[in-house]
Amino acid sequence: MSRRLDEIDKRIIYALQQDARNTSAPMVAEEMDVSPGTIRNRINQLEDTGIIKGYHADIDYERCESRLTNLFICNTSASDRENLARQALTVPGVVNVRELRTGRGNLQIKAVGEEMSDLTRIAHQLSKLGLEIEDEDLIQEEYFTSYEPFGPNGGRKQGIMTDMVSLSGGAEVVDVTVNADAPIVDTTLREANEKSLLGDEILVIAIEREDEMLTPKGDTEIRAGDLISVFARDGVPEKTLETFGDTTRPLNPS
Repeated sequence: MSRRLDEIDKRIIYALQQDARNTSAPMVAEEMDVSPGTIRNRINQLEDTGIIKGYHADIDYERCESRLTNLFICNTSASDRENLARQALTVPGVVNVRELRTGRGNLQIKAVGEEMSDLTRIAHQLSKLGLEIEDEDLIQEEYFTSYEPFGPNGGRKQGIMTDMVSLSGGAEVVDVTVNADAPIVDTTLREANEKSLLGDEILVIAIEREDEMLTPKGDTEIRAGDLISVFARDGVPEKTLETFGDTTRPLNPS
């Protein structure tokens, strides 16, 4: 059940997304000009309603004895999607499952292994569950950011890349918000391909519009403000990002 958020709720979520470990109630309280007790109560309410589902460490597994992190892009039916997502989490080595409301590639499964044989074993177990593995690759790096509309400016960044997963071999999965002035706005995916706005190797795997997740099809029209998930085997080129109105990339962490 959805809950309406006020500015205090939004700023709490924004601050916790930036650094949940080092963000204290007094810090947020001072910024919002309320008492620390109010912030603690709001955090409890956000947790009780399931809006804040947990606090998770961002682990660099490559630094943990050079472990390998793999992304499996899997297909399943809409009716089995949630059940198989939960079953996939029980497979030893699987650390994250992302469930998408798309036709294909609707489960993205992140897994960790000490060596390639571990990842092969995980792939076999996922297949035994009934999942069709459409693609897979080693994750090189992941990038995250806070949700801008909940921040101090209260505005939505248009045409800004909000998340990126780098895979081995140069492949990438990128989330980008479409700028109002982007060349692809009010254009269907079929028209975008005909106009060469998207490269031949670019695959739009998900479109989030407000509170709705759309299945990308040829007649799906791209609109300003859409959050687009794009997969590219050889990396997402700058030209493609410019098509959505994004001209920036995050710097690699030092």
